[in-house]
Amino acid sequence: MAYDISKQELVNLYELETLNDFAIDFMKAVGATDEEASIIADGLMTASQWWHPGQGQGLEKLFRYQRRIKGGGIIPNAPMEWITDGPSYALLDAANGFGYVAAYRAMHRAIEKAKNTGVAMVGVRRSNHFGIAGYHALQAAKQGLIGWSFTNARAEMAPWGSTQVILGTNPWGIAIPRKDTHAIVLDMALTMSGKGMMRWYQQEGRDMPDNWALTPDGRVTTDPASAMDGPLLPIGEYKGYGLSLITDVLSGVMTGALFGQSVFQDESNYNVGHMMLAVSPSAFMKQDEFDNRLEALVDEIKSAPAIDAKRPVVLPGEIEFQRMSERERDGIPVSKETVEGLRKLAAEIGVDCPL
Repeated sequence: MAYDISKQELVNLYELETLNDFAIDFMKAVGATDEEASIIADGLMTASQWWHPGQGQGLEKLFRYQRRIKGGGIIPNAPMEWITDGPSYALLDAANGFGYVAAYRAMHRAIEKAKNTGVAMVGVRRSNHFGIAGYHALQAAKQGLIGWSFTNARAEMAPWGSTQVILGTNPWGIAIPRKDTHAIVLDMALTMSGKGMMRWYQQEGRDMPDNWALTPDGRVTTDPASAMDGPLLPIGEYKGYGLSLITDVLSGVMTGALFGQSVFQDESNYNVGHMMLAVSPSAFMKQDEFDNRLEALVDEIKSAPAIDAKRPVVLPGEIEFQRMSERERDGIPVSKETVEGLRKLAAEIGVDCPL
């Protein structure tokens, strides 16, 4: 979904290098190692370049990291341990460490194995919020592999036909490499939207679409305030609910992590579960053949006539890569509320804030 930043007075624009350096300095100040800070900053910058600031996946996450480190929910430089490590599978105990780091390590272990076996699947337990799913899937695509990452999350979705939240937004990221151009990247939550965008609409005084969330008593509404304590609605109605359930089975139940209503409830042990898959196309056919067949499919998709000539057919991830290019040129938007908060927090932890 593409979002307009309709009130430009709500954001400031900053250069990528400025934000990246600040994120690294911030994370190191709250205890992250150099490696951890670099991985987290890279993920946050990817989110900031791809997405709307109202989705809360950029520098907005620094508040959460500082708070959870202080409260013991995240342990910097955690002693992560490989519980199982077979030819095409592995399981990482993240030891309450950074989710971005655990998922990054898990995907790179999957990539390493898939280069030998063709397909690999690596799970993670005792982790935290892992950032944007597409970031981890893209790590595989950068090395010529198909990547798939998914995670469970805090309960915000009700089973179809109920208003009691049990399942999370449980996002997916799938990245398919293309020769000499950007990968196809599908990055999506399994709900129509999230609470972050609902808050943004509320802040702007705008109605939200009526298929984003329900009121606590199950009524359809376009008022984000009245639905803030209600369940988020799944993509595709009962189909999205089913996908969220299966995601929780694979990333929560099967890894030994928490699942359902238990995820993100214990502030000293969030115990989030992730799953990373890497697939080598060359395990199924010659690489050139795969590349040519993929481009033939892309040509078919791109040649489909658009309903609106001003909105041509695009591939998953195409808008995000266009936005990345624009923001590298023009600057990355950060909400003024976030800027003000980060200035105060940076002063508290002793970090220079260039914002």
